[in-house]
Amino acid sequence: MSPIYPISTIAQVHEFMGFPPPKHPLVSVINLKDFPQDMNYGDDDRYRFELYMVSLKDGATGSMGYGRNSYDFTNGTMVFSKPNQVLASESKEIAPDAKGWVLLFHPDLIRRSELGKNIANYSYFSYDVHEALHLSEDEKETLTDLVRKIEKEYQGLIDKHSQKLIVSNIELILDYCTRYYDRQFYVRTNHNQDLISKFEALLKSYYDSNKPQELGVPSVTYCGEQLNMSPNYLSDLLKKETGKNAKDHIYSYIIDKAKSRLLGTTDSISGIAYDLGFEYPQHFSKLFKQKTGTSPVQYRSLN
Repeated sequence: MSPIYPISTIAQVHEFMGFPPPKHPLVSVINLKDFPQDMNYGDDDRYRFELYMVSLKDGATGSMGYGRNSYDFTNGTMVFSKPNQVLASESKEIAPDAKGWVLLFHPDLIRRSELGKNIANYSYFSYDVHEALHLSEDEKETLTDLVRKIEKEYQGLIDKHSQKLIVSNIELILDYCTRYYDRQFYVRTNHNQDLISKFEALLKSYYDSNKPQELGVPSVTYCGEQLNMSPNYLSDLLKKETGKNAKDHIYSYIIDKAKSRLLGTTDSISGIAYDLGFEYPQHFSKLFKQKTGTSPVQYRSLN
């Protein structure tokens, strides 16, 4: 296994790519057409970016490594990365007139802002690379205009307003991307319904086996892995289609199973809890009361 090289500053990125020092220490926009064509990546080189990255692949084709996976990107693909994710560039072909860009910003840029408090709400930073965002021409133009405003701001004279304006434009970019992901979920409704059916079948299969006793209550991460999706993407997809996220679906399934066992058998509460994957019966009872308003004992006696 090749080593993972840390990239922790904007200056390091510029130095690595043979660019002049950055105009701003915490943010930079790199245009795809300016990427060096002769950069020598090792075959297995991997890089841990301690920066946020938002990139538009427009005018570039190829593949990139992202975590343990590889993804073939095409024009109009948006990819997001948060600090401590591992990336590797495997191959690329960039057109001389490429319009794409990479926006990089350090966590310190947003740390004291509202965006810094809310950045975790932009869940697509944790999506797998094959769950990338695909943009229309109008959407690409909207985001590129905002990126150009950021670029213009830090290339001019830095004053007390600069950081606020830069952060505001980054937040606007992320809000637009949230809208575009909602559109992408919407137009893929038929495909999403198939995935929801697979998710429901996965839960049924899980509880028809010995896995609850072996592995416990199924986690969102486990379900995502089985469906080849990141946990966040699975939750967001379910939320958009059904109004409930993945954890809510899992808990609803468990509560339905528990109700059937409580009313259809004389099994003990502890036995039902263990069969459903709970290590401690009190955790099952707490969840049941939270979701139904009554304890398992009360539910059985009232029905």
